[in-house]
Amino acid sequence: MKRLHTDIAVIGAGPAGLAAALEAKRLGADTVTLLERDADLGGILQQCIHDGFGIHRFGRRLSGTQYAQIFIDQMEKADIDVLTETMVLEIAPNRRIFACNKQDGILDIECGAIILAMGCRERTAPQVLIYGDRPAGVMSAGAVQRYINMEGYLPGRTAVILGSGDIGLIMARRMTLEGINVKGVYEVMESPGGLTRNIVQCLDDFNIPLHLSETVSWIHGHNRVESVTTVKVGADRKPIPGTETVVPCDLLVLAVGLIPENELSVKAGVEIDSRTKGPVLDSAFMTSVPGIFAAGNVAAVFDLVDYVSQSGETAARGALAFLRGELSASGWDTVEAGENVSFVTPQRIRRETSIGKTSFFLRVKKPMPEAKLVCSTEDGNVILRKRLRHVAPPEMISFEIEVRGPLLIEMRSETIRS
Repeated sequence: MKRLHTDIAVIGAGPAGLAAALEAKRLGADTVTLLERDADLGGILQQCIHDGFGIHRFGRRLSGTQYAQIFIDQMEKADIDVLTETMVLEIAPNRRIFACNKQDGILDIECGAIILAMGCRERTAPQVLIYGDRPAGVMSAGAVQRYINMEGYLPGRTAVILGSGDIGLIMARRMTLEGINVKGVYEVMESPGGLTRNIVQCLDDFNIPLHLSETVSWIHGHNRVESVTTVKVGADRKPIPGTETVVPCDLLVLAVGLIPENELSVKAGVEIDSRTKGPVLDSAFMTSVPGIFAAGNVAAVFDLVDYVSQSGETAARGALAFLRGELSASGWDTVEAGENVSFVTPQRIRRETSIGKTSFFLRVKKPMPEAKLVCSTEDGNVILRKRLRHVAPPEMISFEIEVRGPLLIEMRSETIRS
């Protein structure tokens, strides 16, 4: 067994992990170790050849690979220990990481602080209760993306997409450009799950139909998908008898949501938020376990990679503050998700006066054409009131405030005058 020591260990080399490692080193950490199970850095960005990344951070439209390369180039110049093809097996008490790779065998890494940046994974067919056999041709949108963009394979000739998340919308366009006949995108909800710009650019521009309040109920075919049965659903999301349609296809692409990758977090004793499915965080992005921080899609599923990188840098600043003894055990106050707020992260506010402003990220429960973001303290004092032209569940809202004490965050209906 090889034993190592590092000030800060970052698990995952996607956009959150890269940003966290670089920020930690920039702020003065003596040793930073980045652990990645893949052979290359960049995480999911390696297979994202479409543009739209970096608009907020760099002011220009980049592909996912271009966005990642900016950070990878900085990594090559930074004094950061990078361990690729390294699988983290366990986070033990007292911030010890057990990992393994082909070169070193088992690694026992003693850490001053740990930043979780493992990203998220896609839901599968059993998780959305689709009936039928298990034939070839049922794939997640991310798998299809990797096959086409990185491996050079076309996984089918005629496709149906279930779910209108952003990756599914983007792959509807990508498959069409590669000659695959996309029959349509089916969404069980009454409104799309992806960003408006992706609805327009990926579906409308290519005449790909979007079927709202409709889902796939059955997969037909034994060795290979031959067709699927779609059915309309009511407001209760239950199938409406007599509305079934059989759609011939040899590929069913699942874009039915993402789940933070938190198996390691749970084993480490980290408290998980039932709404975000990620760790409960405080304003330093520290989890319920002292010295363990979280950033990016492992904390909550983000819509923009710019926000993911921002959260990684916030976690790095928190980790450095922990190492320097600046995060005391003075406790924290809660953040309440109020009217039309699905979730907010971080969920707690530290009581240290040195924290400064806190970056918050939230999603709403339902679309509102005109809204007002209101943040108020326990005594009813409004510390932020912000008008928004339009809010919708797929679009994450970010804001930054300095606050002490319990906080209530609401999204109220508001008539905005032009």
